[in-house]
Amino acid sequence: MGGGGQQTESSEPAKCDGVGPGGGRGGSAVYTWEEVQKHCHRSDQWLVIDRKVYNITQWAKRHPGGIRVISHFAGEDATDAFSAFHPDANFVRKFLKPLLIGELAPTEPSQDQGKNAALVQDFQALRDRVEKEGLLRARPLFFSLYLGHILLLEALALGLLWVWGTSWSLTLLCSLMLATSQSQAGWLQHDYGHLSVCKKSSWNHILQKFVIGHLKGASANWWNHRHFQHHAKPNVFSKDPDVNSLHVFVLGDKQPVEVILRTMFLRQDWMDLAWSMSFYLRFFCCYYPFFGFFGSVALISFVRFLESHWFVWVTQMNHLPMEIDHERHQDWLTMQLSATCNIEQSTFNDWFSGHLNFQIEHHLFPTMPRHNYHLVAPLVRALCEKHGVPYQVKTLQKGMTDVVRSLKKSGDLWLDAYLHK
Repeated sequence: MGGGGQQTESSEPAKCDGVGPGGGRGGSAVYTWEEVQKHCHRSDQWLVIDRKVYNITQWAKRHPGGIRVISHFAGEDATDAFSAFHPDANFVRKFLKPLLIGELAPTEPSQDQGKNAALVQDFQALRDRVEKEGLLRARPLFFSLYLGHILLLEALALGLLWVWGTSWSLTLLCSLMLATSQSQAGWLQHDYGHLSVCKKSSWNHILQKFVIGHLKGASANWWNHRHFQHHAKPNVFSKDPDVNSLHVFVLGDKQPVEVILRTMFLRQDWMDLAWSMSFYLRFFCCYYPFFGFFGSVALISFVRFLESHWFVWVTQMNHLPMEIDHERHQDWLTMQLSATCNIEQSTFNDWFSGHLNFQIEHHLFPTMPRHNYHLVAPLVRALCEKHGVPYQVKTLQKGMTDVVRSLKKSGDLWLDAYLHK
């Protein structure tokens, strides 16, 4: 859903509602939703954006966001997803022109799969309001200070050992500080990955690689490949990598039963590897003098243990207790709200979760800078109340408790299906 590509050939010229042959390179054909929905296979993919029909079969392989995230909308209306993922939609539309093969027939609705037209239009109106009020513009000072507090934690952790030594208590304190900086760096790279900080996408990409690569030792390319799919189709089997864990873990109400019943390295990957290696080189240069090689390995392993628990609990309390199901072709708002919930706002909750306690607003507007979530939240809640869409807000304690309850429920369902297979 974005970028550029060469002209691709459409399938056979369509004849819809009495309209004669056309389409292909001129983009003058007229199609019905029934015709568009036939093109949802790996070797034949169309999608609709603002009633325009595009053949993305060849372009999907070159899509900057990855082939899977755009392919998940094959045969569907992708208007809201297109707007959500692209900060500069007008720029991206220039690259869509060669892919245009036609448009929906005048008698066809703008929404597919029987979606609620009033809800879709109200959400698009809300997005227009959000843009006009400047809620998609970031405050550079906020993110500069945020990066500064991460770097300060890193420096203090090292300085602690230089000044006072490596006693067990000081080593534990150092580990806690490093785990905190690692977790907060994870939330910050998430901001850059969603292009929600800098005006230029290239600057967001560079800073994301610095934060996730040099400060955390992970791959931006790998994270983007998985995370964009998660946002495109949250909690949808075979489309959201976060729940696509069949044969390892079983999640939700259906997967526990169904499991009983039935790469090459690219240039970007090598760059990410270099960035991540710079983290480990820096870490061992700093801590080898204090702990030696094996002691440094033990330190980073303990830090990773603490950080991973922090990350998992925060990210899963918003999604795991929610609906996990197969594709149901819901509108953007309903799909995101069925898979996400919020955690109550507080200064601590905002910092602790990297503002992902506003998971609903983040999923609806993934390019919105996090410091504006609380401003759009009342508008989203009002829209949900108007259309009867559940808008869930939990305490931090209940959010974490629900993770355990959800896992227990999935385990009980699996066990019941196994015993009665």
